[in-house]
Amino acid sequence: FWGATVITNLLSAVPYVGDILVQWIWGGFSVDNATLTRFFAFHFLFPFIIAAMTILHFLFLHETGSNNPAGLNSDADKVSFHPYFSYKDLLGFVVML
Repeated sequence: FWGATVITNLLSAVPYVGDILVQWIWGGFSVDNATLTRFFAFHFLFPFIIAAMTILHFLFLHETGSNNPAGLNSDADKVSFHPYFSYKDLLGFVVML
């Protein structure tokens, strides 16, 4: 149950709505069938949500450009995608880990 403890602690740290989130995700204080179904549904859907957000990121953000938090030269090779956006995405992925 250490995973449930970590999830509960992370959700309860959200300002203002943390307690409501904890009550909602666990369905009160009992871990029964509805709670497990919700938990497994989240774990099934999250990879697809992450993939969809990644596709939207590539389609729209890279089309219009963005800021430069890594301080890389966007005109290094006069190529619109590589290496500027590749390094920027790699840095974002590492930060998210």
